[in-house]
Amino acid sequence: MTFPNQRPRRLRTTPAMRRLTAETRLAPSELILPAFIREGLTKPNPITSMPGVVQHTTDTLKRAAAEAVELGLGGIMLFGIPETRDAEGSASLDPKGVLNKAIRDVRAEVGDDLVIMSDVCLDEFTDHGHCGVLDADGYVDNDRTVEIYARMAVAQAEAGAHMLGPSGMMDGQIAAIRSALDEAGHTNTSVIAYAAKYASAFYGPFREAVDSQLKGDRRTYQMDAGNRTEALREVELDLAEGADIIMVKPAMSYLDIVADVAAMSPVPVSAYQISGEYAMIEAAAANGWIDRRAAITESVLGIRRAGAHMVLTYWAAELAGWLKEAR
Repeated sequence: MTFPNQRPRRLRTTPAMRRLTAETRLAPSELILPAFIREGLTKPNPITSMPGVVQHTTDTLKRAAAEAVELGLGGIMLFGIPETRDAEGSASLDPKGVLNKAIRDVRAEVGDDLVIMSDVCLDEFTDHGHCGVLDADGYVDNDRTVEIYARMAVAQAEAGAHMLGPSGMMDGQIAAIRSALDEAGHTNTSVIAYAAKYASAFYGPFREAVDSQLKGDRRTYQMDAGNRTEALREVELDLAEGADIIMVKPAMSYLDIVADVAAMSPVPVSAYQISGEYAMIEAAAANGWIDRRAAITESVLGIRRAGAHMVLTYWAAELAGWLKEAR
C-alpha cells in the first residue's frame, strides 16, 4: 500500500509530533567534555583556532567540572600541558605533574558525581610531539612506550581518575594498562580504548590546544583514512585485551566506522567529535553561512544516530544547557 494511504508527513506535522516520533535523542549524560589544563597559567588562555575553548587554570578547570555536574554531563576528559618537556615525556609520570594534579583537583571538586577521564599518551609531554618514545632511527618504539603508558595509567588511577583513555594507538596498550592497573589494585578503574583512531587532517586545532611540538605526522601508528576493515580488527584486539568502552576518532568523517563498530561491539561505543570538526562549524557560523545552534545539535545527533552511545564534544556543556532549556 502506497500513496495516498501512506503519508510519512503525518508524523512531521507539529513540533510535538516530531518530538514524539524521534528515533534518536540527545541527553546531557551522553556527552563528555574534553578539557585542557596548562601548567603555569594564571588566567585561562583562549585557543584561537577553537573559539570558546580555553587552556584552563586549576581554578577554571574545577569550575568547568562543577558546571559539568550541574548540567548532568556524563564525563570530563582531561589533557595536561606541562611547562617542561623531554624526549621521554617524564612529566607524565610525576605525581605532582600537571595532569595528575588536575585529576586530583577535579576529583576533590566533584567526587564521584562526574566520570573523570584522563588521557594516557605522551604527545603532550614529549619534546618531539610523538605519542611515544623514539628509537635510534626516530621510529616510535612501541613496546617501550607501552611500558610507560602502564606506569602513566597507574599514576592517573592513583590520582583519582575513574576512567583512562589510552590514545596513542600502540599495539598491546590496553593489555599492558589493564594488567598494571590490576596489579596495583585498581581493578575498578575502567579503560576507554581509542581503538579506531585515524591519522586525520582534522586534528590541527588540537595541536594548538596542547602546544604540540610535533614535526611530521603520526601515520606509523594511527590508522589510514581509507581503512574500514582494519578498524574492526583494532576493536577486536582492544576488546580481547580488556577495553571497557571503545572509541572511534574522529567522528563526523568516520560515521561508517562508528556504525560498523556499534554493530559488533559488546561494550559501549564512544566517538570523539574532534577539534577540526568543531572549528569548521564555528568558522562557518561566524561567517553567517550556517545556523550555529542547529548545526551543532545536528552534528552531534548524527554521531549518536550512527550508533555512538556517548560523544566527546567541545560543545558538551553548551549543548547540555540547550537540552535542559528544551525540556
